[in-house]
Amino acid sequence: MSEPGEFTESGQPIYRHEDPRKEFEPACGDSENIEVISAHIHEYLGSTPGVCHELISHLVHIDLHIVPPSEERPFYSLVTSGMSDRPMTTPEGFEKCRFAGLMICLPADWPMTPDDWKDERYWWPMIHLKFLARMPNKYDKWLGLDHTIPNGDPPEATGTSNFCCALIGPASTAPEAFWHLKINEEKIIIFYGVHLIYREEMDLKMKKGAQALWELLEKNGVTEFLDVNRKNVAKKRFGIF
Repeated sequence: MSEPGEFTESGQPIYRHEDPRKEFEPACGDSENIEVISAHIHEYLGSTPGVCHELISHLVHIDLHIVPPSEERPFYSLVTSGMSDRPMTTPEGFEKCRFAGLMICLPADWPMTPDDWKDERYWWPMIHLKFLARMPNKYDKWLGLDHTIPNGDPPEATGTSNFCCALIGPASTAPEAFWHLKINEEKIIIFYGVHLIYREEMDLKMKKGAQALWELLEKNGVTEFLDVNRKNVAKKRFGIF
């Protein structure tokens, strides 16, 4: 894992993800791993009648498990499997964080049929979630708590939203028992929530650190639930800058 050449004002390292130019390496997916993750999702989030399977996979086979809205969870929950088929390249001291899965939640009225997904206006959250899940293996990096992944350099709007960055945090809409799945003594999968954030929020994290941003997000009820119209908690009117 390469050493960072840059640091934020808050002292956190910045990694630049250059084109790895890896040759295509097909992946079929670990069926046993998928079944264990499916059972874990079913136990804590609800049944998953829909799984979005990849037809052709590079490095890791990323599937999306789709939990429909329920009385307890009145929104869609999308959880990855396959990201944990291979260990991530973590720095020394973070060996227990080598295996991960990601979750994002969508409004109950989000168009979710196969025909709807032909329209990028509705498919982009799935594309972005799959990109993030494949990224650690593609770039020999890792994703963990408090990591921010801009959508490009310089950051651009993600899909049809005004968010430009993904912040990796706790899957706060789910019970804490869901956050960790123990496969064996050597492999524990950590499930994170993907929080999409605005440029000003990303800048706040770079300037003042993750804790300052999390405090504002939590104060305003921001979770991994995707609300494309939510307010920007780091706008100047909040007196942050």
